[in-house]
Amino acid sequence: MPGIDECLLEAMRLPGARGASVVDWTSGLALGTIGESPNGDHEATATEAAELARLAAEHRAFAPADGNDWTQSPAGDKSPPVEDVIVTSRDGYHLLRFVPTTFDSSVFLHLWLDRDEGNLALSRIRLADLADRLVLG
Repeated sequence: MPGIDECLLEAMRLPGARGASVVDWTSGLALGTIGESPNGDHEATATEAAELARLAAEHRAFAPADGNDWTQSPAGDKSPPVEDVIVTSRDGYHLLRFVPTTFDSSVFLHLWLDRDEGNLALSRIRLADLADRLVLG
């Protein structure tokens, strides 16, 4: 079970990875960063990505269609109703993957991929695995 540093190192091994971070979406604080940042400032990137994550996680437009209470997953934890968010830009992909936890689940992984070298499908699968194995604390 990797911690934040190990998780970020594994994320950077993905083809086309340019930068990665672990972010608390309630505060916008980067808990760890590695590689490049799209705007040259990891903290500003974390804050901006947290705004997007917060919108996806807190608004009912993205809630499950089955009518269940969107704040509770079937397992009874407080996972957000959204698994991940993908933003495509002209030269890259931004993948935000929510980390399920037993407490407030307010953490996500942000991976920035080069569009020409990155593999979005593979990165999504591997980031999901990293999020499931990440140990916070």
